[in-house]
Amino acid sequence: MRISEFRITRFQFARDRVIGDSQVRADDVNIAALELIADTGAVGLGFIQTLFFPLPDQAEIERVFRSEVWPGLEGQPPAGLVHRVGRPRGGNQRAYTLPFHEALQVALWDLAAKQVNLPLHKLLGSRRDKVEAYASGLDFHLSDDEFARFFAHADAIGYRAFKIKVGSPDFDWDLNRLKILKEVVRKDALVMIDSNEAWGAKEALVKLTAIRDAGHDLLWVEDPILRTDYAGLRMLKDAANWTLINSGEYLDASGKRLLMEADATDILNVHGQVTDVMRIGWLAADRGIPVSLGNTFLEVGIHAACALPEVQWLEYSFQNFDHLVDQPVEIRDGWAYAPDRPGHGLVLNETARREWVRPNLLPRSELGEAPFNPRVASALRAA
Repeated sequence: MRISEFRITRFQFARDRVIGDSQVRADDVNIAALELIADTGAVGLGFIQTLFFPLPDQAEIERVFRSEVWPGLEGQPPAGLVHRVGRPRGGNQRAYTLPFHEALQVALWDLAAKQVNLPLHKLLGSRRDKVEAYASGLDFHLSDDEFARFFAHADAIGYRAFKIKVGSPDFDWDLNRLKILKEVVRKDALVMIDSNEAWGAKEALVKLTAIRDAGHDLLWVEDPILRTDYAGLRMLKDAANWTLINSGEYLDASGKRLLMEADATDILNVHGQVTDVMRIGWLAADRGIPVSLGNTFLEVGIHAACALPEVQWLEYSFQNFDHLVDQPVEIRDGWAYAPDRPGHGLVLNETARREWVRPNLLPRSELGEAPFNPRVASALRAA
């Protein structure tokens, strides 16, 4: 199998709710599907995503990809590329002009698994086909009423673990959100909080203590302080012995390695770059550090989650992306199930390609209604 063609399809549409945290917000989706096509006809799918600013026109995405990325892909075997180790130096150590990195890894692994006719999680070495999911609201910008309905809905459909956003300048607001959550979910719920680096190290310890004293048990606190404050994270890890520190989301593979070497996290947070996640996941397993899978586009991270030995939780945030593929990842009763189809199991939906393609950049005011989201529609309609 050799890579012979590529295809890019640009999408831009409204979200069905405002998402964000103490630092950022977004109410639209800006992505492009990357399809790598092999000489056998097999297609590997990944998604180019930018959270906060629109991608350029499709023609420009194609131009940049053809110039910057395609020379290293054309005619190459995907099964070899997924394992290739590089050591760029000087000016060659840089990101792509557009966010191709994750999309490339996902599409290449999709092809590699299809070549051997295996689901991706089995190619990665899985011993299971499901992982427990926790309900994540990305909820900082929701009203209290919207927040309550969202998590009540998640509880009603089987989730037992819930992660909320904190980090408001008004700490009473954070405490109130925890109070609301406790009122709308099951009594034995597991609760996580994520401040997205809103706090300093000592401030975080003071606030975590206040949260505990207010009667709230936390499974973990995610990214409480700056990602590279390894000394502060280690202090929190040692001092806050009633909860766990989950960090690493914002770090690349090298940064995650340094985080673990500093003994500065209880749980390592990883995302959707399959090669990077597996490599750093192997290192985490060697050090006995649990791994959690944060948000991955269309939950493609389920494959790595099933393959790595230290993963208990996968984040699910009910985003309105399911219309883009024929069969989304199944999530039922609070569990995410890895597809048993060859590759990662996600195929770009042809209706979505026709009806939702936006080859040219549109202003936000022209995006129209958000695509229907069946997984959370009842909660959002009530708003």
